[in-house]
Amino acid sequence: MATPSIAHESFPWDYDVFLSFRGEDTRKTFTDHLYSALRQAGIRTFRDEEELRKGEYLAPGLMRAIQSSRIAVIVFSKDYASSRWCLDELVEIVELKEKEKLKVFPIFYNVDPSEVRKQSGNYGMALAKHKERFHGSDKVQKWRDALTKVADMSGWDLKGVANGYGLAPFLII
Repeated sequence: MATPSIAHESFPWDYDVFLSFRGEDTRKTFTDHLYSALRQAGIRTFRDEEELRKGEYLAPGLMRAIQSSRIAVIVFSKDYASSRWCLDELVEIVELKEKEKLKVFPIFYNVDPSEVRKQSGNYGMALAKHKERFHGSDKVQKWRDALTKVADMSGWDLKGVANGYGLAPFLII
């Protein structure tokens, strides 16, 4: 059966969905399944390893992709907050959401939403390490604020999910 084709020429965005995730945590499990399901449904999805060219600077490419997306799906996992790339993406996502230029859907993958909201557990430890590294900068406070804002949103809480296989089609937006 052929996948339905969507005429994308008339859309003001390059991607339907931007996936924000910690690769080490979910790339070979849940995020791969979600990405495949979105693509099979004809949804143009940005995922860093698929869309960024080798040798290209990461930050400008990621920010450009977020800005040219209609929806951001954030997969919060155990070590999401340990990545400054993920946290920088998150700040950009929240800024665009507040300007009503982006819809945001959080997924809490084997992490409690309250851990993200309160920055406790692994999130608290990761942010404490970032605070040491960026001492005197407002960067960590921006990350904290963004985490709280997104964790306060309604999202999917996927606790005890081994790999997410079979769940991705239900998340199609």
